[in-house]
Amino acid sequence: MRAFKLSLFALASAGLSAAVSVGSSITTDLGTFTLTKGAACACAKLSRSFGGVISPNGANYTLQAADRYWDVRADLSPACIFLPSTPKQVAEAVSIFESCNAQFAVRGGGHMNYPGSNNIDGGVLMPLEKLNKVKVNADTVEVGPGLTWWDVVVALEPYDRVVIGGRMKTIGVPGLTLIGGFHYFNNKYGYAMDNAVSYDVVLGNGTQVTANQTSHPDLFWALKGGANNYGIVTKFTLKTYDMPKVSTTIQVFNESEIPKFLDAVCEAAKLDDENPIAAGMVATVQYNVTTKVIDASLLGVQEGEWESVLETPKQMFRVMFSMKSMKPDAEVLYSIYKAWKEGVDTIADIQGLYPTFVTNVASAPAARVAKTNGIGNVWGLEAEPLLIWQFSTGWDLAQDDLRVEAWSRQLAEHLHSINVEKGIASEFIYMGDAGEWQDPFAGFPTENVARMRSIRANYDPLGVFSRLNWGGFKLGL
Repeated sequence: MRAFKLSLFALASAGLSAAVSVGSSITTDLGTFTLTKGAACACAKLSRSFGGVISPNGANYTLQAADRYWDVRADLSPACIFLPSTPKQVAEAVSIFESCNAQFAVRGGGHMNYPGSNNIDGGVLMPLEKLNKVKVNADTVEVGPGLTWWDVVVALEPYDRVVIGGRMKTIGVPGLTLIGGFHYFNNKYGYAMDNAVSYDVVLGNGTQVTANQTSHPDLFWALKGGANNYGIVTKFTLKTYDMPKVSTTIQVFNESEIPKFLDAVCEAAKLDDENPIAAGMVATVQYNVTTKVIDASLLGVQEGEWESVLETPKQMFRVMFSMKSMKPDAEVLYSIYKAWKEGVDTIADIQGLYPTFVTNVASAPAARVAKTNGIGNVWGLEAEPLLIWQFSTGWDLAQDDLRVEAWSRQLAEHLHSINVEKGIASEFIYMGDAGEWQDPFAGFPTENVARMRSIRANYDPLGVFSRLNWGGFKLGL
């Protein structure tokens, strides 16, 4: 495609120099991108329609394009940044992206870490942080996509109500709810997606609809785990519950106790009470490759007096995830841990290496919520216990990115293949713990994926959220 000069007005509107032409390379403090016709068109139209569009040489560019992210791999260089303040502005922006054929990325909380999941090189970045309203009702709360779960917790505290949301305060409402959402109380109330009663959605053609059990029920179902393949949610209406008395625990074990530690994790995964208490855990093993010291950590939250476990991996400057799932089996889980530990030693020379072995529980009671609520979700999990195991690997330097990814991916795939042979592997992949190389939709029931694609074709026939929208895990053709 030949380069052409933008009009002086359009360039000024977008905050770019009049010497800049489509096809030019633009260097920012964060990197270099090529200005495309679509991005130039969208940036200029957004600026003319709304003003306040942030250009690469504008104030707050680095704040929005880099400082909002905890993993430096997510620091990219958008052509411009537009912060809508109303759902109508979101709808108008999506129409502009479609008309300009401009690639764009949407950011809610920005917690998903891999490059391009909520940022973009050379396209339009649209953070939703100004859509931050909260309305508390008797047994629901209406929240904007610009909020984190901590914001929601604080808003509900005066009412002694809680929601099923994120386990870390920095996690955003939209990403977690749309991909499923693990919470400490999943076994009693299901996942975050199971507790959404309505979504206000901007579709690919710029129209706005409300999806719930009576209005667009097919879209309502697809949004329960279907990620950002259908539109941009501008308001979530979520169930709330009476705030329970809770107990917490933090426990640390030395390396000699790890076999018992992992056995206890598997036993916890198998719990399947008819009336489960609200309790949850994450169990992690940290390996200091310098001192060769290994610690196992448990941190847990539960209604009433304490009984269970949980802890979150340290967030590093660069982090890579790889995850798989299996039926709970303590002997196999221990063999996976040992293989991980031996594998870590082979990359111990990597600067800033911070490896963590993480386990999560997808319990039978949690899956049963979707089986019995008359709605379901796209995961389609049977009411059987699953154990999620994950390699969370932190490191310092970009030069080691490919090496870490290859190591993490190859080891996870190898160990999973052994579990397949043993007949205990599950193909379920949770998007929130997955690596960018993984395909979570491949683990969904095939009939669910076919239905999801049919719904997408109905609500986004132009493929705006498949062709133009960067970020997240895409459903594919």
